[in-house]
Amino acid sequence: MSMYGRDPWGGPLEINAADSATEDERSRNLNDYDRAALSNSRPLDETQQSWLLGQGEQKKKKKYVDLGCIIVSRKIFVWTVGSILVCGLLAGLITLIVKTVPRHHGKHGPPDNYTLALHKSLMFFNAQRSGKLPKHNNVSWRGNSGLQDGKSDTSWTLKDLVGGYYDAGDAIKFNFPKSFAMTMLSWSVIEYSAKYEAAGELAHVKEIIKWGTDYFLKTFNSSADTIDRVASQVGSGDTSGGSTAENDHYCWMRPEDIDYKRPVFDCHSCSDLAAEMAAALAAASIVFKDNKAYSQKLVHGAKTLFHFSRQQRGRYSAGSAEAATFYNSTSYWDEFVWGSAWLYYATGNNSYLQLATTPGLAKHAGAFWGGPDYGVLSWDNKLAGAQVLLSRLRLFLSPGYPYEEMLRTFHNQTSIIMCSYLPVFTTFNRTKGGLIQLNHGRPQPLQYVVNAAFLATVFSDYLDAADTPGWYCGPTFYSTDVLRDFAKRQIDYILGKNPRKMSYIVGFGNHYPKHVHHRGASIPKNKVKYNCKGGWKWRDTSKPNPNTLVGAMVAGPDKHDGFHDVRTNYNYTEPTLAGNAGLVAALVALSGDGSAKIDKNTIFSAVPPMFPTPPPPPAPWKP
Repeated sequence: MSMYGRDPWGGPLEINAADSATEDERSRNLNDYDRAALSNSRPLDETQQSWLLGQGEQKKKKKYVDLGCIIVSRKIFVWTVGSILVCGLLAGLITLIVKTVPRHHGKHGPPDNYTLALHKSLMFFNAQRSGKLPKHNNVSWRGNSGLQDGKSDTSWTLKDLVGGYYDAGDAIKFNFPKSFAMTMLSWSVIEYSAKYEAAGELAHVKEIIKWGTDYFLKTFNSSADTIDRVASQVGSGDTSGGSTAENDHYCWMRPEDIDYKRPVFDCHSCSDLAAEMAAALAAASIVFKDNKAYSQKLVHGAKTLFHFSRQQRGRYSAGSAEAATFYNSTSYWDEFVWGSAWLYYATGNNSYLQLATTPGLAKHAGAFWGGPDYGVLSWDNKLAGAQVLLSRLRLFLSPGYPYEEMLRTFHNQTSIIMCSYLPVFTTFNRTKGGLIQLNHGRPQPLQYVVNAAFLATVFSDYLDAADTPGWYCGPTFYSTDVLRDFAKRQIDYILGKNPRKMSYIVGFGNHYPKHVHHRGASIPKNKVKYNCKGGWKWRDTSKPNPNTLVGAMVAGPDKHDGFHDVRTNYNYTEPTLAGNAGLVAALVALSGDGSAKIDKNTIFSAVPPMFPTPPPPPAPWKP
């Protein structure tokens, strides 16, 4: 049977039923022809391919998506794209909610008492500035002063000694306690810069330190590698033998009104002073490490001073009656350990570490014999500070041989010092109100207390940072919380938790000393210039000071918790730079909510990687 049809192109079209293939066979043949055509021609678009390919092949093709570099399952592709879009929409919605919906969580609580007191205690340094004051000094009753310091003294070769800080309630500039104060401030910044930043005081405290170090660089030939003298003091306070010579103790004048001569004292053999000044510059160089030029200038000055201290041995106060009277130094060995430790941290030079860990040096400094003042950090004796500072090196870097033995000794000695602070032991007495008597009942106790509070807190933080929960006092283990509790109790006493309910920081709380032994604070700024004796009436009046010396920590109570708010009794009411520096260090260490910890690494910025030297081999065996 045959069928005839009309070919639309003009010819007959015959289809023989007998020779025709089945529908399936014909489909397969067409598919083969289509593939051959596709393989020998240019690529076709999707529409063309769907026309040429059979329905089954088209369905098979749509199961995959060609992304150019890879072919992925269409289902996975759809799920992936969909998930990304959903996540994006959710993130956008959450962001919109966070930005537009009012927050209902509570505000941060008010600053703690330590932070509040920190703000005020730093202001004391602004009030003590000498020289041409910056516009933002923020002490309204202070002005430029001491602008002729050094210039009128013919015996001093360096004529510019303008600047620095007045030591206490007078206008004398003592470099020995001042350099200790700057070292303590720098140490606190190195450890707790995050806390200063949180309190908004980092720039302020760095400015305070720089005001001091800028002045120190004027007191010797800081550009030289070797020197033969250092200025130790500007101004005089000698009133011995009933002397009526006009000076900074006989007269009671505002610093801005001083018109008498202010002599310069220098020294040629002053190991203690030079090594302490070296420590101050070295510590500050770490504070200012981001200011490379200034930091290097401080390091160079520190090296020069320390070399001078080692070459020209002697106590600075041995050659000065005034220094011996007001700030007598008992030894220079502790400054050697302290200064060499700071120079090691500032330079990374192992020769300084070798010196700091020399047993003979520590022995001369009193590290092994104890005594009633063992563990008491002060402007005179820095041994306890050096012991804590070098314990830090062992806790975090552990340099090993040949330093390990002496570092371990310092670490053990530090542990003993911390034990001596605890009330369970009777190394030091306490007043009934709980104030530790680190100076054994002598006057002006608070400056020693704040230093101990800082050492206890910073050592506690060292142990915490080293994942060490505490330390041993004999067989008894104490947690680091015990040290912080000691520090808090002592500082709380100073802030007002004492039998008299009195704050010993001027301007803090409602009840604080009003008759501070301080010339500038006691004389009104009324455009009247009071001469040497003219200011005596302000010294002797029972009226409160007209100017508030904000942040000044006074000398403190007696051993019976008693306190006399009398201007003429400096043993109760006079503040000092060294005392306030220790206070600032203790306050910043205790401040905050505990989230900010010590800065473990900044102090090691200049220290090279540690590769401990192996110990020497044993002697060869001999029969």
